[in-house]
Amino acid sequence: MKVIASSIRKGNIIEREDGQLYVVLTAESFHPGKGTPTTQIDMRRLSDGVKTTDRYKTTEQVVRAYVEDSNFSYLFQDADGFHFMNMESFDQIAVPAEVVGEQALYLQEGMTCVLSIFNSTAVGVQLPARVTLEVVETEPAMKGQTASSSYKPAKLSNGARVMVPPHISPGVRVIVQTEDGSYVERAKD
Repeated sequence: MKVIASSIRKGNIIEREDGQLYVVLTAESFHPGKGTPTTQIDMRRLSDGVKTTDRYKTTEQVVRAYVEDSNFSYLFQDADGFHFMNMESFDQIAVPAEVVGEQALYLQEGMTCVLSIFNSTAVGVQLPARVTLEVVETEPAMKGQTASSSYKPAKLSNGARVMVPPHISPGVRVIVQTEDGSYVERAKD
């Protein structure tokens, strides 16, 4: 299916001219003041994991591979990879660590994810946009540090490090973006 380059998002599967399938790692559109807007796509070849970057005009056509996206529930991780269960058929599938990538840090048991299936193999995983995690370690707030733009480092229950506002203390649950690991807000629970 052909789509314009600017509509490609992280996790999409595209087919390049060489007939190979690639999973999109990042897709960024550039709109210079002068000149043609472009979209830069960083991707990884599914067959062997080789990374490559392409730049397209934003209106150029790109072939998006037909993959079936289904909701799966994350179960557990072992030597075979990350195990997910289809929410409708209850079939289980093991997804290799290379496919999950850095997102593995944010996987939580029972989390609903969207798996992209191509020829009965998982080729992509999309996590929910945000997750709630607990702050386990952070520096105490400094006196006079009340400016909203000042942040301090914190360690979360999953081991990730994030910059949080000064009023956040250990034991507080926070909401974090899964795409870039940035702090969003304090959890309301």
